[in-house]
Amino acid sequence: MTNLITVNGVTHRYDKHKVLEDVSFTIETGSFVGLVGPNGSGKTTIIKLILGLEKLQKGSIEAFGKPIEKFHNKGHVSFVSQKANSFSRGFPATAKEVVSMGLTSKVSLLRPTTKKYEYLIFEALDRVNMMEYANHNIGDLSGGQQQRIFIARAIVNNPSLLILDEPTVGVDTENVQQFYQLLSQLNEELGITLILVSHDIGTITTHVTDLLCLNKSVHYHGNPGDFEHMTDEQRSKIYGHDMHTITHDH
Repeated sequence: MTNLITVNGVTHRYDKHKVLEDVSFTIETGSFVGLVGPNGSGKTTIIKLILGLEKLQKGSIEAFGKPIEKFHNKGHVSFVSQKANSFSRGFPATAKEVVSMGLTSKVSLLRPTTKKYEYLIFEALDRVNMMEYANHNIGDLSGGQQQRIFIARAIVNNPSLLILDEPTVGVDTENVQQFYQLLSQLNEELGITLILVSHDIGTITTHVTDLLCLNKSVHYHGNPGDFEHMTDEQRSKIYGHDMHTITHDH
């Protein structure tokens, strides 16, 4: 496998507060990476740096073989935030229209989509099993259904990398399991490289191919199975603070 993302020696501060310290890791093409860590561990900051939303202070990041400062083909990367499903009931857009927003670089918002782009929209909806809700108002859907729509919006442009920041906030347990299974299918069937930011180590270790534990610096990066079989004391030492892993059985 080739490296899709390479982070090397990244240190970052907000004023005098250091949030990242000498962080280095690689993300291989086709992998499904679970990014975990306690609150304030720097997870959101490293994602912003990879997305080019924060300016590098020290160290380097390469995306698709190019320095992040010179990587301009954003169509290769899609992002789903934890606030994506915070639509009000009255938001005036159907599921189909929300998905079409993922094609704004190709389709003008001032003119109707062509049959070619409608096909891409319906294909994305079908991928997330939401075709029957295409004409439903996005605000009328459940939290789990909304997140599927936002996944469809994220993949409609056929990205190589999909980054998700706590995407299951507000989603019930049963739908969380189905959601992670959907992400695994996108990874395996479409070959999309995934970075999933989560606090739920006990659940994601059964789905991801790589586990990256961040607490200002990298404390663990490797096989999720090896991490899962450690004692709580060993995991706490690696993770950077006391922790207990809860296993979810369904």
